[in-house]
Amino acid sequence: MSTTKTPARPLKVVKSDAEWREQLTPIQYQITRQHGTERAFSSPNFDSKLKGTYKCVCCGRPLYRSEAKYDSGTGWPSFFEPIEPDAVNAFEDRSYGMVRTEIRCADCDAHLGHVFPDGPPPTGLRYCMNGHALIFDED
Repeated sequence: MSTTKTPARPLKVVKSDAEWREQLTPIQYQITRQHGTERAFSSPNFDSKLKGTYKCVCCGRPLYRSEAKYDSGTGWPSFFEPIEPDAVNAFEDRSYGMVRTEIRCADCDAHLGHVFPDGPPPTGLRYCMNGHALIFDED
């Protein structure tokens, strides 16, 4: 698992802070643009079993499929892999006295959550995402 990744291409979606504030709810803005988090078990769809696609709340990029979602017991939507490898970018996060791997949307740089090496097969990864950073599009 790479801990630092420079975006392979320029961002597709670039907006001013004022534009993001106008588009997003306060909690969506705090999580995606200010690298915040939500309380465990408080996000939409954290325990949903519906089939569909989870997309970035900021730009609509497809990020995760429901088939890759699993119950990690953490209270956040968790996935074992993104919909495609280049859908997200990983960055080293040294906030709060910890070293973690932050996950951001590859198209708009929205903070989504973190990835941990304690997930299920086939990847062994747990993409622990903030539900307020995702929108769900049911099949």
